[in-house]
Amino acid sequence: MTKILVDTNILVYTIDEDSRFYSKSHQLLDSNFDLFTTSKNLSEFLAVVTRGKPISLSIENALAVVKDFSDVFTILYPTESSFVVFKELLQKYKPTGLKVHDFEIVSIGLANGINQIATADSKDFEGIKEINIEKIGSIT
Repeated sequence: MTKILVDTNILVYTIDEDSRFYSKSHQLLDSNFDLFTTSKNLSEFLAVVTRGKPISLSIENALAVVKDFSDVFTILYPTESSFVVFKELLQKYKPTGLKVHDFEIVSIGLANGINQIATADSKDFEGIKEINIEKIGSIT
C-alpha cells in the first residue's frame, strides 16, 4: 500500500463543509492509501480551527476531531533521526519564517520512509526534491 503524508490543509478541509476541497478530502480518507500525518500537522490543525476562520471549534471539539483522526491516520512524531533530516533540509534549502514548519513536517515523513505528501497547497512544498507532491483531487 502506498504511504502518503497528509498536510494540515486537508485535515481542515475534512471538517469544513463549505470548502471546495471537502469532498476531495473525504475521498482521500476513503482511499486505499496508507495515511499518515504528524503531531506538527495536528498542532497546526488545532491552531487553525480554534481561531475562528474558516471554521470555529472549541478546543474540546477540536480535540475530539483529533481523536477521530487517530482512527484514520498513523500519527508520526519528531525523533532524533527526523531532527537530523530536518537540519540537513534546513542547511540545503535555507527556508525562513513559517516555511520552516513545512520542512519539519517533511523531515518527519522522510525519517519514516514517506516521500509523498498530499496537500491542497502545493506551493508550500515546491522545490523540495526529496518529496513528491500529490495535489488533492489528482490522487483520489
